[in-house]
Amino acid sequence: MEKRTSQPTAASAIAHHGELVQGVFVGDDGRLHRGLVTLPYPRLPSTATFVPTLAAGVTVQPALKTKAAIAARYALKHIGAPPGGDLKVESTIPVGHGYGSSTADVIAAIRAVMTAYGVTLRVGTICQLAVAAEQASDAVAYEDRAVLFAQREGVVLEDFGGTLPPLLIVGFKANGGHAVDTLALAPARYTREEIQQFRVLRGIVACSVRRQDPRLLGQAATASARISQRYLPKAGLEDVLALAAEAGACGVQVAHSGSLVGIIFDLTSRSAADAARTVAVEVRRMRFKDVETYALGQETTA
Repeated sequence: MEKRTSQPTAASAIAHHGELVQGVFVGDDGRLHRGLVTLPYPRLPSTATFVPTLAAGVTVQPALKTKAAIAARYALKHIGAPPGGDLKVESTIPVGHGYGSSTADVIAAIRAVMTAYGVTLRVGTICQLAVAAEQASDAVAYEDRAVLFAQREGVVLEDFGGTLPPLLIVGFKANGGHAVDTLALAPARYTREEIQQFRVLRGIVACSVRRQDPRLLGQAATASARISQRYLPKAGLEDVLALAAEAGACGVQVAHSGSLVGIIFDLTSRSAADAARTVAVEVRRMRFKDVETYALGQETTA
């Protein structure tokens, strides 16, 4: 394969704000698979540029972006391209809080290689390359499409057939805003009862997407957050749950391998913006860190 361009080709991938649901689910094969439903966070992207070279391997800047370099090498091999190139990754996504910084870097790197060679890969292929590069990934390559994703296998367990309903999120960091060493986290060993509960939550998410119902989604997220609390506790979560209920929020979501917490509102509700502002003030008073509000699924007009 001839290289397409010697000029830098850029591509990007978004972060995520933890998960709406994460657990263990039965696949079509009848086996149990670890899976999750990602909450996209478009406000924080990672951008990668890639220039094919005649070198024997991929160099990366900054040097610590080793997973992105591995992903670029796997992508080059997959498309049958020469193995050399210069990769640069630029990202302001915080590490260790549940934003999926490494996955965003990896997906951006794969997309940059694709752009350099004018190649189009299926999203499923991109995800499998990402998992090969970093062992566990998330579903940000699917952008705003709602899927139940097996993060250690790179496959979709269920496509919910649409996007998440319109949401307004008040997000913040628990546990003093301290980062979590995700590499040191052992996978949660869920009980039989919890696995049965995940089956129900999966159905609720499917219904919420079909009906575009934020309240159903919030119910599922809250139940998943409560389960996650047994494995990676968030200080003050009960106070957050009480605040969300008092404010009429749809529910609460968390990063299952990070410090992030989000209070979910129905973006289409007339009272959502005011309620979110009030909650944000209260969350700051409760001394949670880095409080911010963002919308997902907001329609724009020309």
